[in-house]
Amino acid sequence: MMALLSQAQTRQLFDNGWKFTREGKTISVDLPHDWAISYAPDPATGTTGTDGGWYPGGKGEYRKTFATPDGEVVKLHFEGVYQKALVMVNGQKAGQHAYGYTPFTVDITPFLYKDKRLNEVLVTVDNSEQPNCRWYTGSGIYRHVWLETSNALHFAENGVFVTTSEITSDKAVVQVETTVENESNSDRSALVVIGAGQMMVSVPARRSKSVSASFVVNNPRLWSPEDPYRYELKAELKENGKVIDQQTVTYGIRSFSFDAERGFVLNGKPLLINGACVHHDDGVLGAMAFDAAEIRKVRQMKEAGFNLIRTSHNPTTRAFLDACDSIGMLVIGEAFDGWRTAKKPYDYSTLIDSCYHEDIRAMVERDRNHPSIICWSIGNEVIERKDIRVVTTARLLKQAVMDYDKTRPVTEALCSWDDDWEIYDPHFDVLDIGGYNYMIHKHASDHQRNPKRVMWQTESYPRDAFKNWELVHDHPYVIGDIVWTGLDYLGESGIGRNYYEGERPGEHWIEGGQPDWHGAYCGDVDITGWRKPISHYREMLWNDTQDLYMAVREPDGYHGKINMTAWSVWPTWESWNWPSWEGKPVEVEVYTKAPEVTLFLNDKEIGRQKVDRGSGFKAVFRVPYEAGTLRAEAGGKSATLGTAGEPAKLHLTVDKPMLKADGQDLAYVTVEVVDNKGRICPDAAITCEATVKGQGRLMAFASANLKDCEPYVSSRATTWKGRALLVVRSSNNKGKVRVSIDSSLPAAAITINSK
Repeated sequence: MMALLSQAQTRQLFDNGWKFTREGKTISVDLPHDWAISYAPDPATGTTGTDGGWYPGGKGEYRKTFATPDGEVVKLHFEGVYQKALVMVNGQKAGQHAYGYTPFTVDITPFLYKDKRLNEVLVTVDNSEQPNCRWYTGSGIYRHVWLETSNALHFAENGVFVTTSEITSDKAVVQVETTVENESNSDRSALVVIGAGQMMVSVPARRSKSVSASFVVNNPRLWSPEDPYRYELKAELKENGKVIDQQTVTYGIRSFSFDAERGFVLNGKPLLINGACVHHDDGVLGAMAFDAAEIRKVRQMKEAGFNLIRTSHNPTTRAFLDACDSIGMLVIGEAFDGWRTAKKPYDYSTLIDSCYHEDIRAMVERDRNHPSIICWSIGNEVIERKDIRVVTTARLLKQAVMDYDKTRPVTEALCSWDDDWEIYDPHFDVLDIGGYNYMIHKHASDHQRNPKRVMWQTESYPRDAFKNWELVHDHPYVIGDIVWTGLDYLGESGIGRNYYEGERPGEHWIEGGQPDWHGAYCGDVDITGWRKPISHYREMLWNDTQDLYMAVREPDGYHGKINMTAWSVWPTWESWNWPSWEGKPVEVEVYTKAPEVTLFLNDKEIGRQKVDRGSGFKAVFRVPYEAGTLRAEAGGKSATLGTAGEPAKLHLTVDKPMLKADGQDLAYVTVEVVDNKGRICPDAAITCEATVKGQGRLMAFASANLKDCEPYVSSRATTWKGRALLVVRSSNNKGKVRVSIDSSLPAAAITINSK
């Protein structure tokens, strides 16, 4: 250690080889790690309650030993720990961080041994104060950790900020602000080199200094969801002719504007925003934020036709935003759920006064180079909204954002549970874009009162898909709709559920919650990745790429009388299996923008229907059930649903042809129960036992049934609607991974290569 580096700082993934201790038991773990997801959801013992999915909170400790690395300055960077982390190095306190969703960095240089002894880092995690959140948080070091070394003179963390102030088809003016930090005890000078330009910077001891430069990109290729092209910039720091630090950042060149007359305009073209709220968990993996899982989540939303994600209600991960940049997804980066008045006894209201500026800085400085981010959000449905002092809080939080980025608008999601909506006008006046949670029906009167207000519906009910598409389509001052939610998620147990007569009635939020559920079923896509019919309908409305889809509404009374809840849609399936319902009516839905749909049952024409905006681009046929094959034809295309036979075997498919042998990659194996003709059996509930051998390990095995209490990490799962999902984590060694599944059906297996 303490040798002067002759090259840029280094950054090493620090995820492997930790010892985790909880309740007197110690195990070996590799990060990311979420101890809660290894338990079964249990209303009797789950301290997080109905909001947290009935999982445990508690306390845990992570220890790791490591040799002292070379470098004048050594730091540990934590992408996220839930929550209240205390970092000790060699028995001394090195740092702490309270909020579970923002990254933080701890300087461990003073505490390291300067001889050959191994150092020990101890991270204690305290998630025992419950409830502290309204959804599943997970517990532990659930995001990556990095070991960073550098010279005492170096670029500050997130110290290269790229903006594009002037953009035409011929050129873009790129501005770069670099911040150099001097952690030595003497004044230092160095040369900042960006492309062909260079600037000398003098930095006093223990201080930092920023310098700016600009250059021109001719004929720029503009970033957009359709063409997510990115540029790369390298900044170097030279002292005495040697490169002592460098940072490479990617950025996109794009312009956007918004106003009540033209709506949202990206690169000179109006764009209607079809958005999804997405929580931070990765479904069957709990809170463990593997890069592969974050990328998959963004890709699922892209494939479902969305063009924007709201990171409800907290900062997301670096990998998630990298995926949004590269795949092409707009983002609202959200900081907090609530503010000073508690929604839950131990939520952010206990931290806001001491932590808000630090947490906003952590989010904005880390994320501001991402072209995908078009807006910052400072809050969601704050409880104190009727107290005029809330306006002061909103101004403080907005100013904290603008301290680090003035290039993007600021929004906030407001709602009302009574008739006092209009009193929020002073609050709305703080915001650049007004966020409406379930209140967009106020758009016309609000627009009349304030014609310049720009609005978007930051949360909407899934079943209102057509009504909200019409609203955005017809009114430029309403620039988008953002449904709650894009994906099913853990916690907020039972939201979006339908229930049958005899089951506990009411919404998810009733006293005592919904103990039979541990997750939210309001997503367009379930936790195994299956797109529900509402997802295909929404994609058809907003895009021209989905032009024909057919599904069947579950007959009321088939399993019992169906009751709806606020966030539910009618249970609708890709199924023509309704045994014992022969001759009784079944409603078949066909979604298309073609002018006419013809429906056939067993090659016999059932009927024709005109389809247009007046019908919601949906044809609904009432058909007496008869086993066989349904076929819908429209616009020269067809869609079919056939009656499956008895379960005959398991069909396994994997989402990628090759795993990376880096200990971090994931493969998602879909398990389907099929008949002897390969058709999925839509009601099959088959108990399966999985075995993973070779260069991989089982991380999760589960169905999308949010009432199933088998732990997600278990090797046992029961298919639901004929499907389940298995997740494999790669090892650090090349080779093969063999996944085999035993059940009452013939054994099934698949081999995955790892390189």
